[in-house]
Amino acid sequence: LGWGLTWVVVRTMVRHVDPVWSSAIRSAIGAAGLAALLVVRRQFIVPSRGDLPVVIVTSLFHTVAYGALITIGLKYVPVGRSIVLGYTMPLWVAPAGWLFLGEPVPAKRLIGIATSLIGLAIMFNPLAFDWADRNALIGNGVLLLSAACWSVSIVFVRGHRWIASPFQLLFWQALLATFVLLALAATLEGMPHIEWTTPLAASFAYTGLVGSALAFWAMNEVNRRLPAATVSLGILATPVAGIALSAIFLGEPVDLSLAAAAALILSGIAIGARA
Repeated sequence: LGWGLTWVVVRTMVRHVDPVWSSAIRSAIGAAGLAALLVVRRQFIVPSRGDLPVVIVTSLFHTVAYGALITIGLKYVPVGRSIVLGYTMPLWVAPAGWLFLGEPVPAKRLIGIATSLIGLAIMFNPLAFDWADRNALIGNGVLLLSAACWSVSIVFVRGHRWIASPFQLLFWQALLATFVLLALAATLEGMPHIEWTTPLAASFAYTGLVGSALAFWAMNEVNRRLPAATVSLGILATPVAGIALSAIFLGEPVDLSLAAAAALILSGIAIGARA
């Protein structure tokens, strides 16, 4: 729910704030929230040299690239379609894990990938998708690219030998991402001209504190207590929640093609995760 609603809130935010500036501000708020959580839990640490590579890679490919790209995508693409495309990450992780980590790809996972690719084909049906719409092409393209960037982070994390816990390093990941995003925002979008309102401030507070700090803490606790397959399947509730919440709060339609494509993509990921 925390992450699903975040997609809905970000969709409303990019109507008032440039996408990269939006990502930078959310990252700064999330970093502050993570720092507070770590101090309260007495888990605040300074990363050792051995953990610096994973901090840098996850920060650049997940927090910066994935976070900024989905924000740009949400400026052009409805939440329902955006969140399904953003969660195609497992499709890219499987071949990358096989190529770089030597992880096997069992038959059931291949079936899952094929099922998800059929869902993507439905989503980009040449007869239904407006290929002449430049904004639609940009939005859908950056959303698929965001999933690929997330997969780079996941594969690197799998191959890393951890010294501190992943949750202890999240603050440093968010802090580095904040500085990178601020530099990118200033370069690409210039100085921001934000008309602050109570709803906009509340949106930033929600996405930074609940959608980032609290959600990542919750995922850390889940990973400690549940099997990986259970976590992989459970996280599929995020796109479902996002689609439902966008229909409720934004009035976005859920047509038959989107429902069918989402069902196939998520089913394929579920089949692969169970493998």
